[in-house]
Amino acid sequence: MKRNITQYGIGAAVLLAILVAGGAVFVYSGLYNIGADDHHTRPVFALMQALRERSIAARSKDIAVPDLEDPQRILKGAGQYAAMCTDCHLKPGMEDSEIRPGLYPQPPNLSRVRVEPQAAFWTIKHGVKMSAMPAWGTTHDDPTIWSMVAFLQKLPDMTAQEYEAMVAKAPPDEDMDMGEEDGGHQHGDEAGHVHHQGEAGSMADDPASTSFAHADATVSLDGLIPRAAPDAEATAQAFHGALEHGDRAVVLGILAPEATITEAGQTRSRDAYATHQLDEDLAFMKKAEVTPLWMGSVSMGGTAMVGSAMRIVATDAGKPRTLHGKERLTLKKLGSAWKITAVQWQTTPETRP
Repeated sequence: MKRNITQYGIGAAVLLAILVAGGAVFVYSGLYNIGADDHHTRPVFALMQALRERSIAARSKDIAVPDLEDPQRILKGAGQYAAMCTDCHLKPGMEDSEIRPGLYPQPPNLSRVRVEPQAAFWTIKHGVKMSAMPAWGTTHDDPTIWSMVAFLQKLPDMTAQEYEAMVAKAPPDEDMDMGEEDGGHQHGDEAGHVHHQGEAGSMADDPASTSFAHADATVSLDGLIPRAAPDAEATAQAFHGALEHGDRAVVLGILAPEATITEAGQTRSRDAYATHQLDEDLAFMKKAEVTPLWMGSVSMGGTAMVGSAMRIVATDAGKPRTLHGKERLTLKKLGSAWKITAVQWQTTPETRP
């Protein structure tokens, strides 16, 4: 009996060793296609789906849910969703986006699917490994995430018109209210990187912001700090300068090949922007006066975000019109150079108390 047990133990150990060795050979051989366009087999996909769902359920079941019917919370969530989520999860009336067809697994269309609040909160905050879902909790606090959850409960019942109307009314984040419009509170450092009208009034200081003439998305500037990523900010300024001087080649050179440009509720590829919008933005530069208000950034190793705000005076039907613009650029470092991978532009009419 003891000999049989020993033999079984040796056999199991040998089998385990063979499986480990076989697995190592399989991994290091490169036979497995990791490409997102080569989908898993059905059994593997089903296993991963079950793993994800059970993992989220186990970790979210005890999360306390706040009042999700608060109108202000829902309204804030609408703005957050428009800025952060539509490229992957779509919106009412939106059938696809530039990035979504290439994502695997495919993100759910949240304009048609209602996600349980606890699971939604946990997923937004912590993200999902080996998917395109980031952990937004690294840059957004819990109340902001709950605002998105509250909005998600209403989204599947909205028409495209109702969605656009709510997004248009959505309040900006506190960190987006900059300069004179927030009661005099300034966001800047001691070196004076906050600029107000009269301090840096030429178009050369921040010309790219005139492109906001066509934008209506909500741009979040949360977590950005003046001069936190100076090299990335310098690239943003070079981008602005190229737009001001009508240097088409430099603009396109700073934009990475995979770059997307979001304005007027539409996301375009770099090539589509070059074909359909860039020349119009360059022409607009000649007619607008721009006053930079603020610039900030955040570094994340090989990537960075740069945000800015500005006041734009444009002429419409012979009458001057003042706008408040915001821009958020996402950049990645290639060698010693930064390239822009995403541009988000927003403008709203400036109001005075």
